[in-house]
Amino acid sequence: MRNKALFIGLIICLFLSANFSMAQKMEKKERKEWKRKLRKLSPEKYKSLIEENNALKGREARLSGEVTDLESKVRDREEKISELQARVKSLKTDLEMAKSSLNNRSENKQLDENGVVFKVQIGAFKVSNISEYMDEEKNFKEEKSDDGLNKYTLGSFKDYWEADTFKKYLREMGVKDAWVVPYKDGERVPMKEVLEGVI
Repeated sequence: MRNKALFIGLIICLFLSANFSMAQKMEKKERKEWKRKLRKLSPEKYKSLIEENNALKGREARLSGEVTDLESKVRDREEKISELQARVKSLKTDLEMAKSSLNNRSENKQLDENGVVFKVQIGAFKVSNISEYMDEEKNFKEEKSDDGLNKYTLGSFKDYWEADTFKKYLREMGVKDAWVVPYKDGERVPMKEVLEGVI
């Protein structure tokens, strides 16, 4: 009996010392209530509470680790989003530069389409007809072929390498089907007909 009283007294001392700062903030009535509850606490129940507390601390540590991992993933995704936004901005700048280059070319000189001229085809479609959107654009042309396709080209270049550079800009911007097509005296011709005199 004496050992049990000593043990309970030791538990009370440990409990009170561990929670001294909290006890200071408690009101007198509340303090008495907790002392009464502590006296009723058996050693087994106290052990159970300590084990439960340790288990909760372990769970808190695991959850804290998971939160840290998730925060790291969020930071990685935010960095990826920033990279993609920068890429979009860069592509928009490239597009504006390409448009400006085309506009300057058409404003500064009206290209003579006699002889060999290179254009960049951006698509050929059976169903699509976007000719109504081309009225304002001098460098955007539509050509109807014998097989019923509407072929669309951008630009008009006397130099093959300028046309090829423009094609590469378009491909970087996402127009994967862009390719250079030659015209001779306004008529579309096979590339082999003009390669010897140009490249």
